[in-house]
Amino acid sequence: MPSSLLFGLIGYPVKHSFSAAMHTAAFKKLNINAEYRLFEVPPKDLEGFLLGKIKTNDVKGKEFLSSGISFFNITIPHKIRAKEILEKNFPVQETQITLKDFYYVKLSGAINTIKKTCGETKYYNTDAWGFLKSLEEDLKFDPKGKEIFVNGCGGAGRAVIAALSWSNVGIKKIYVNDINEQAIDSAKKHFSHLPQWSELKDRLQFISKDRIQDFINKAQLFVNASPIGMKEVDIPAVKKDWLHRDLSIYDVVYNRVTELVKFGKELGIPATGGLGMLLYQGAAAFEIWTEKPAPIEEMRYALKEEMNKCH
Repeated sequence: MPSSLLFGLIGYPVKHSFSAAMHTAAFKKLNINAEYRLFEVPPKDLEGFLLGKIKTNDVKGKEFLSSGISFFNITIPHKIRAKEILEKNFPVQETQITLKDFYYVKLSGAINTIKKTCGETKYYNTDAWGFLKSLEEDLKFDPKGKEIFVNGCGGAGRAVIAALSWSNVGIKKIYVNDINEQAIDSAKKHFSHLPQWSELKDRLQFISKDRIQDFINKAQLFVNASPIGMKEVDIPAVKKDWLHRDLSIYDVVYNRVTELVKFGKELGIPATGGLGMLLYQGAAAFEIWTEKPAPIEEMRYALKEEMNKCH
C-alpha cells in the first residue's frame, strides 16, 4: 500500500466520534503510514464531497480536496442520502462485492463505508455485520425465533433491520417505530419496494407511537437505533416501567452510558451500549480498505480508553 494514506469519517456532527482513535491504533499496530481525520460535512455539501468536487476542512481546520479522500466512513445524518447519491453515479453490481455486503446495502438502503480505488467507487454497510457480532459477543443474545423492537429507522435502524432480516438469523418478528414521521414514511416506502418484500412483510411491522408499550411487552429484545441518549439532556427512548424481565436491551449509542442502559442494569436485565457495534463495523471497514486482518484487540483497547476519557 502507498504511504501517507488519508482515511476519515464524514457526518454532521462528528466531533464526538471515537473512530479516529480506533483506526489510528490499527494503523500503528500494522505499521501503516496513514491518518484518520474527522470531517463535518453539512447536508448541502454531501453530494459535492462524495463526487470529489469540493474543498473541505477537518475538525481541526486543515483543508483537503474531497477527491483525495479515498477511504472513509459515513455517520449521522448521511447514511441513507449517501447511498442514493452513489448508487445513482456508481451502480454496484452483485458480482463486485460479496453477496452479504450487496444484500446489506440493498436491503438497508444505507451505507457507512466507502472505498475508491482504480477508478472504482464501492460502498458497503458494515453496521449490519457489526451489530450482529456485538449482539452475540456483548449481549449473548440469539435472535433466532425472537421478537425484536427497533426504535429508530434512520441509517442505523435500517442496518439493524437488514442484519436481523438476513435469512440465517431466523428472526420471528421485527417491530419498528421512530419519533420522526418522515423517517417512518421513508423506511416504509423503501422496504415495501424491495424485491425481498414478499419475504419481509410478514415479519416487519411498523407501529404507531401509542402502541409502543404493547409491542415492547411482546419483544425479547429492545434496540435503540436512534441518536437518543447521545446527549446527557436527552429524554430516554422509552420509560423505565415499559421494560420487563424477559427483555434484553441494546443501545447503539456508544459515547456515554445512556439512561436506557442504566434502566436495564437497575432492573437486572441484560443491557449494553453500542461500543461493540462501533468496534466490529470499524474492523470490517478496516479490512475492506486495507485487505489486512484488523487488529481487534488494539482497536478495542483504544475505544475503551476513549470511553474512559468521557467519565
